[in-house]
Amino acid sequence: MKVIVIGCTHAGTAAAKTIKKFQPQTDILVYERNDNISFLSCGIALYVGGVVKDSRGLFYSNPDELISMGINTKLKHEVLKVDFAKKEILVKNLETKKEFTDNYDKLVIAAGSWPVIPPIPGINSKNVLLSKNFSHAKEIIAYSKKVKKITVVGAGYIGIELAEAFALQKKEVVLIDGEQRIMSKYLDQEFTDLAQQELINHGTTLALGQKIAGFEVKDNLVTHVKTDKASFETEMVIMCISFRPNTQLFTNDLKTSFNGALVVNEYMQTSDPDVYACGDCVNVYYNPNQEVKYMPLATNAIRMGTLVGLNISEQKIKYLGTQGTSGIKIIDLNISSTGLTETVAKDLGKNYDVVTIKDANRPEFMPEFETVTLKLVFDKDTRKILGGQIVSRLDLTEKINTLSVCIQNEMTVEQLAFVDFFFQPHFNKPWGLLNLAGLKALENSPATSQQ
Repeated sequence: MKVIVIGCTHAGTAAAKTIKKFQPQTDILVYERNDNISFLSCGIALYVGGVVKDSRGLFYSNPDELISMGINTKLKHEVLKVDFAKKEILVKNLETKKEFTDNYDKLVIAAGSWPVIPPIPGINSKNVLLSKNFSHAKEIIAYSKKVKKITVVGAGYIGIELAEAFALQKKEVVLIDGEQRIMSKYLDQEFTDLAQQELINHGTTLALGQKIAGFEVKDNLVTHVKTDKASFETEMVIMCISFRPNTQLFTNDLKTSFNGALVVNEYMQTSDPDVYACGDCVNVYYNPNQEVKYMPLATNAIRMGTLVGLNISEQKIKYLGTQGTSGIKIIDLNISSTGLTETVAKDLGKNYDVVTIKDANRPEFMPEFETVTLKLVFDKDTRKILGGQIVSRLDLTEKINTLSVCIQNEMTVEQLAFVDFFFQPHFNKPWGLLNLAGLKALENSPATSQQ
C-alpha cells in the first residue's frame, strides 16, 4: 500500500510515524511546502522572548528522523491539485519549479490552517507580519530587534504570549482586540481580569473592544494602527486574529463543513473512503455541548493524526472528541481551562450552576503555600460537569486535565466530590481541590433523590 501525506506539521507527522510504526511495509511519501516539519508554533513567543535559546528545540521531529524510519520526505514541495478519481496528485518542486504527478492508494490530508488576513488597505506593508510558521518566527525576531513600538492584533493565546514576550523585553506594546476581554472564548471575566492586570502591570497597553479601521502607511511601512476608537503609533504590526482551514484544493470534491473544514467520520475518513484528514483542516467534535466546532489546537491535531495512522487500513479506534482543554502562563500567572465557561453556558441557554473554590494549595501549617482559584460549571438537570477554570501563581494547571477526563466520561459533581485523590501535605490537602468543588456544588445545588 502506498500512502501520500499532504502536510507535515503536527497531524501529518503523527500520521506518517504511526502508519510506519504499525504497518512498516507501507510505502509512505510526505509532501511539505515548508523547509521543515513538526514546527511548534506555540513556541514562537518563547523563542521571541529568549526562553528557548536554540530554535531546534521548537521541532519535535525532523526530516532525518522520518527518513531513518523509511518515510520518503519531500520538503519545499507543494501539492497543486488532487484528482480523486485517478488517485493522482500534481506536485511542484518549489526549488526547481518543476511539476510532476504522483499516485496513491490512500491519501492523508494534513494541510493545516493559515492566519485570517483581513482586507485592510496597507495589510501587505513591509512591517506587518504573521505568526504561524518557523519562517514567521525568524522574521518577527529579526524585525523586532530594530524597533521599539510593537502592535499585536488579536488577544487570543498567540497574541497574548507575543505581547508578553515583547513587554518583558521593554518594548512599547499595544494589544488590540475587538472583544471586551482577552481570551473571552476560554475564560470568564474574573479570570481574564487577573490576566489583563498582569499584562498591564508589566507594560502592555490593552486596546480592547476596538476594531481595526485601517493603517496609516508611509514608504510601505505602517506608522499608525487606527481603530474605531483610537490611533496607535507603531513600528511593527503582528496579525494574530484567528485561523482558517487550508482546504481550498479539496472543497470541490470532498464534503466540507460550515467553515470550509473537511468533514470526517469517527475514524478520520472524509467523504472519499480512501482519503483521510486530520489537524487544523478539519473540525472537531466538542463534547461539552455535543457539537462540531473549529478548534485548531496542536493537541487535537496530534491525536487525529495518530488515529489516521491506526485506522488507515482498518477501522479500529474512534475519535473521542475534545473539551478544548488549554492553558497559558502570563508573567507569573498559570491559567488553564476546559469545556464551557459560565459565559458560554449562559449564551447557550444551559440550565447551569457554578461554584468557585479559593483555597491554599496545601495545608497552611506548611512553611509555604499559595492561593489557587478553581471555578466549576455544571448542568443543574443532569449534574454533569460542563467546564472548569483554574488560576494560581503555582502551576496547578494539571487539575484541569483531570476535569477534562471527567467531562469526557460524563461525570457528575457528586462523583467528583468523592472520587479518590491522594493526600500528602507537601502537595495538597486531605480534601483535594476538585473534591471541594464537587462538595460545594452539592451544598449550593443539592441533588434530588432520583439523582
